[in-house]
This record gives sequence, C-alpha cells and structure tokens, in this order.
Amino acid sequence: MGKELRLGEISVDVVFKDIKNVHLGVYPPTGRVRISAPERMSLDTIRLFAIGKLGWIKAQQRKLQAQDRETPREFLERESHYLWGKRYLLEINEGASATGVDVEHQAIKLRVRSASQKQLKELLDNHYRAELKKLAATSVAKWEKRLGVKVERLYVQKMKTMWGSCNPARRTIRLNLELAKKLPECLDYVVLHEILHFFVQDHGEKFQALMDQHMPGWPTTRRKLNEAPLAHTDWTL
Repeated sequence: MGKELRLGEISVDVVFKDIKNVHLGVYPPTGRVRISAPERMSLDTIRLFAIGKLGWIKAQQRKLQAQDRETPREFLERESHYLWGKRYLLEINEGASATGVDVEHQAIKLRVRSASQKQLKELLDNHYRAELKKLAATSVAKWEKRLGVKVERLYVQKMKTMWGSCNPARRTIRLNLELAKKLPECLDYVVLHEILHFFVQDHGEKFQALMDQHMPGWPTTRRKLNEAPLAHTDWTL
C-alpha cells in the first residue's frame, strides 16, 4: 500500500512495509523521494519525520540537479551517442534496402529507408533494448545461480525516476532502457540490487550486508552509475 505526501513543492512517496524502522531515500535520476515506513505508523508521524529531514532532502536533490545531463539528441550525422559507457559518433545511411544498426569501432551506423528523427530514434532505442535484454539475461542467470532464486520475468522500459524496480511476490524485474548507455558493471549492480529485494525489501543493514557479500565495492559502482551523464529530461521535483 502506498501514499503520497506533499511538503511544499516536494512530493514524497510513502510505502508501508513489514519493517521496524523508517527508511528515507532520494533517488536518481530525478531526485524522487521515497519513505519506507512500518505498517502501523501514521501519516502524521511520517510527515513530521520528513519535515525534520527537509534540509537533507533538498541538499540531495540539488546534488542530482547539478549532475551533467546530455543535451537533447537530434539524431544528426556525427552526433555523440553512448553504448555500454563508450562514446560513439552517429552515421546515417539513408536509402538503405533494409533497416538496421551496426556498431563499428567508434561509430553507430543506422541504416534506414528514410531519415526522420522519429524513425532514427525508434531504431536506436530498439537496438538499445535488444542489447540490454541480452546482457541483462546473462547477469540475471549469474545471480539466479549464486542466490538460488528464479526471476520469472524481465522487462525493459523507459523509466523517469528509477534505474530499476522489482515485484518480489511475482519475482519480476524492470530495468530502465537508459542502462544500455552505462557501463556493463552498472547494469550488473542494478540487477543484483533488484534481486536482493526478493529477500529484503528495504535498504537497511541486512540489505547492505548482502550487497557487501555478493558485490564488494558496490558503492563505487553505484557512484559511477549515478555520476554518469543522464539523458535529457525535464525535472519534476
């Protein structure tokens, strides 16, 4: 069960769980604020807790807002695009007999019949989706074997506020399409993070201990993910 609190211009997602303590997080890429609270805690108590943390919340959001962001992509010749953390220059082959994407050396080559911005974007997004699903499947299989758990479904979609999410009851994971632009180790971190939520639903000491056990040095990987340039989008703080 979830609720929403408004603290002036700041929206706070509140999720009630079978936990003992309150957990507060401000999440990239947009600075989304989320509080996990014990099931019997009142909204008034949670509001007072959040008000007491407003200074910290705003500081974290300012830090995320100052993060480098990509300018809007126009899908022009020699425009910069990223795949698995590496920068490529776009090459457009208009009038090709068959559409497709080729990644060679320092170029992402788009083969299209006509070169409208919409068609180019859809073609590259489909390539990102295929790449992400392929590498994510390898990562999921690795963690399934190590953790003795089964992921029933893996989804890839555009997400505005999260790198990933999961449904522990259904054993499903959703991944942000933008992860295809980040380093492969960042994807592996997000996959492990979501699978561990099958066992522990909050981000408390037990969860962090599991992260330490299975991926020593994960805070460094998380920092790489969160400090990498973000896709251009409007801020909704």
